[in-house]
Amino acid sequence: MSQQQQPAVPGPSDDPDAKRRPATVTEIKAMSHPLRVRILRLCGDRELTNKQLADRLGEDAGTVYYHVRQLVAAGFLEPAAVRSGESGALEKPYRSTRKSWWLSVPVDDVASGEGFAPVDAFQQELAEAGPASIATYARFSLHLSPEDVAELDRRIVAVIDEYVETEEERSHLPAHGGIFLLHRSAD
Repeated sequence: MSQQQQPAVPGPSDDPDAKRRPATVTEIKAMSHPLRVRILRLCGDRELTNKQLADRLGEDAGTVYYHVRQLVAAGFLEPAAVRSGESGALEKPYRSTRKSWWLSVPVDDVASGEGFAPVDAFQQELAEAGPASIATYARFSLHLSPEDVAELDRRIVAVIDEYVETEEERSHLPAHGGIFLLHRSAD
């Protein structure tokens, strides 16, 4: 999810905002909890039931059900076909609609604390996976104008979009998580 505003007129194909629309209040609220962000990521990889999600996340099934319902109401999850589980009982799995990636969230919502859920979810996932899971990283400090920040965001999100758009072609490969976050230094 890009943090830049969507332009009034779509730009060239390498402009990430040309493919996005502003998130609604309901969508922003649905994405404002780290557990919901993690549920979305897991259901993006495979169809999962409430019980499977609860087991995987180490959470109470009722808590997970509440968050799944919030994501369904916002259009981020949808029910998949009912299936028979290992014991023969019918299971109701959910899958991601992948709609959340193509939303633009105003920076003001991030500044108010609403945007910390993806950061919290990422920290939880990284802690769970451990340091050996890190494939690559870049730590940097740059002096940037507001225009430079917007251009850096546009270019990085455009590269990520290329991979998001062709994700189905690589679904047989190991999943990698990541986050691009640029913040103003406190000093």
